[in-house]
Amino acid sequence: MTKLSLRRLALSSAAALTLAVFASPAQAQFGGIVYDPTNYSQNVLTAARTLEQINNQIKSLQNEAQSLINQARNLATLPTSALADLQAQVRQTQQLLTNAQRIAYSVQSIDQVFDARYRSSSMSGSDRSLVDNARARWQDSVAAFEDALKVQVGVVGNIEGSRDVMDRLVGSSQSATGALQAAQAGNQLLALQSRQISDLTALIAAQGRAQTLDAAQRAAAQDQAREQLRRFLTPSTGYHSSPVSMFHN
Repeated sequence: MTKLSLRRLALSSAAALTLAVFASPAQAQFGGIVYDPTNYSQNVLTAARTLEQINNQIKSLQNEAQSLINQARNLATLPTSALADLQAQVRQTQQLLTNAQRIAYSVQSIDQVFDARYRSSSMSGSDRSLVDNARARWQDSVAAFEDALKVQVGVVGNIEGSRDVMDRLVGSSQSATGALQAAQAGNQLLALQSRQISDLTALIAAQGRAQTLDAAQRAAAQDQAREQLRRFLTPSTGYHSSPVSMFHN
């Protein structure tokens, strides 16, 4: 075989080896370790997806923890309570009404007093009883006006207590950490408003009682005046002279 033929054979073998290397799967062998780029890229992609799933799980756990914290805040009760103060103020106003003089806030008591001193049947007594009933009616009116003034003083005194309670409740509402605390603060503010309404109701009742007794006193006085005029104009036996002996025989 000639040199030219050998040279051609060598070139053909080298070309065939080169094609075999590049045509085979992309892999290399370094010291007995086979490197596969395709497998490596798949492993990297799998690791990235796994890391992403772990991050998502961590975020989910953080959200659940925050939700539990928020629920705990929403279930926390309000540390401030004004119920005792409000109840004490209501009892004070109620006590003023209970201490009403002469005529109590009672249907039975009113019936008894009016039967004795205000109705027409009380005008059939003696002149002395008419005077006594008139004085008693005047005392009823004066006592009722005094009671109304006492209730007014109590209601005015509760204004300062209302201001203190309102300041505390508004401060607690503004610093509330959860829905329950905010709701409880709102409920106590409504309780404060209810107590103020009860004070107003008591004041109206006391003033109405005084005005009603004063009007009843005037009506009874007119009825008594008519009765006294009738008695004065009713014919009587009058005065009859009788002989008087100044000297004795």
